[in-house]
Amino acid sequence: MNPLKPRSSEMTDGPSRAGARSMLKSIGYTDSDLAKPIIGVANMWIETMPCNYNHREMAQYVKEGIRAAGGTPMEINTISVSDGVSMGTEGMKGSLISREVIVDSIEVATRGHSFDGLVILVACDKTIPAGAMALARLNIPGLTFYTGSILPGLHNGKKVTVQDVYEAVGAHAAGKISEDDLRALENVACPGAGACGGQFTANTMAMALEFLGISPAGLSASPAVGKEKKDDARKAGELAVNLLKNGILPRDVMTREAFDNAIACVAATGGSTNAALHIIAIAREAGVPLSIDEFDAVMARTPILASLKPGGEFVAQDLHEAGGYGVIAKELLAAELAHPSVRNVDGRSLTQVAESTVVSPGQKVVVSASNPIKNWGGLAILRGNLSPDGSVVKLAGHERLTHKGPAKVFDSEKEAFIAVQSGQIVSGDVVVIRYEGPAGGPGMQEMLGVTAALVGRGIDEEVALITDGRFSGATHGFTVGHIAPEAFRGGPIALLKDGDSIVIDVENRRLDVELSDGDLAKRLSEWKQPEPRYKTGVMAKYAKTVSSPSDGAITSPGLEGSIW
Repeated sequence: MNPLKPRSSEMTDGPSRAGARSMLKSIGYTDSDLAKPIIGVANMWIETMPCNYNHREMAQYVKEGIRAAGGTPMEINTISVSDGVSMGTEGMKGSLISREVIVDSIEVATRGHSFDGLVILVACDKTIPAGAMALARLNIPGLTFYTGSILPGLHNGKKVTVQDVYEAVGAHAAGKISEDDLRALENVACPGAGACGGQFTANTMAMALEFLGISPAGLSASPAVGKEKKDDARKAGELAVNLLKNGILPRDVMTREAFDNAIACVAATGGSTNAALHIIAIAREAGVPLSIDEFDAVMARTPILASLKPGGEFVAQDLHEAGGYGVIAKELLAAELAHPSVRNVDGRSLTQVAESTVVSPGQKVVVSASNPIKNWGGLAILRGNLSPDGSVVKLAGHERLTHKGPAKVFDSEKEAFIAVQSGQIVSGDVVVIRYEGPAGGPGMQEMLGVTAALVGRGIDEEVALITDGRFSGATHGFTVGHIAPEAFRGGPIALLKDGDSIVIDVENRRLDVELSDGDLAKRLSEWKQPEPRYKTGVMAKYAKTVSSPSDGAITSPGLEGSIW
């Protein structure tokens, strides 16, 4: 048996496999092709969003790299659901669910066709952690390749992203801009292929996977369009074959220290709250013990060093032009806030990646850790009588650490959006959106429509929002999500009433309602679980199997040896 074909030889070798070879020859494979290691190329091309729209093209360059390195590529497809397009609709419930479907489908196709290695093209939010989760689960030589960020649009001489469009919706509802103004922004904010252009979830997780080591260092930050990304795609294909030749497996790379580095880069860039879900989910699949409290510990010691949207000034293109993700690595290592010896799938340590980074003179995107934008990371984990199993608060983009106010309670994201748009939310309020958790939604919708509407109406600095759902990476403001246990499973957020006094205290890591244990117990005794919103199909199946957000909201049991 060819040692470089540890799995595919079962599919391609010997007289008994003549039928399989015949079928593969019918679509162009030769005996020479089938004698080489088979590298699966998983892409998520879909005609519903810009994020993954270049996957068909990028897959061709990845395959060129695989062939050049002595392998034979076989392309497979899976799905994606666009957060940005589905936001505020029932379709949004499919977004987080899609992560699990992607992981499962890659596993099934890889096992079913006996691939020796994998390159997984990723872009839209959930595809990125899904790719890493699939590699961790399968543990065959492979990597993820981020197909790049969208370029910013230009409106009235200012760089804009889809975040600006969502916030303009709120401004339009408040009568601050005309419908023509809104349409003009809408027409230019997203100029082509690529994932959302700020440090939203896609770019947050793309960076995290480089620091985790499972995505080749230096190949993610380049924009989705242009020759540079094509060259990067070829390099990714070549590297996948080299990983097979060198016997390097995903779980060799995804160490506990590597997860710390991934969390640190999220902290340093004011990244998306979704990272708390996704990084823990990847750790579960890799069998690496990692709790939300350990996540918080890294956040607490890591300052914000990059001024990136939504909380900062710059877009993804600006960071690339400043020198890429390696600029972040340089500053974290200089401050001893990252593990220097952690290795990337390209064979280099984080130190070597940082040393090879060319920083653009005079760049203003990333600052020194000696003079940070903030002394703590962009996220924190809160507990308390409203979130005994934990919740996530976003700290980037505002200065507030405390808020106390009366609850305005809504049992869906849609109800809350209508209330904001109609002026029902006033200064001091705490907007409560519940029954939008992993099981209750199901699917844990993002609340960008609501948070952007608050910004657009100009009251985001005067109110807070808490939910058992989650937030878009484009969200900013004083927001707490991922509240666990969720309302549908009898969590305390289900017991809230309009007017209850809610206290958010970041310094003490607390989220509380000013009610006694006795009051909460009485309300719980009177509470009845609502009927599931879906009783058949994928939504119902997901609701029955999904874990708590504090455990990554996954539907698989994780590896033996994890904290499960």
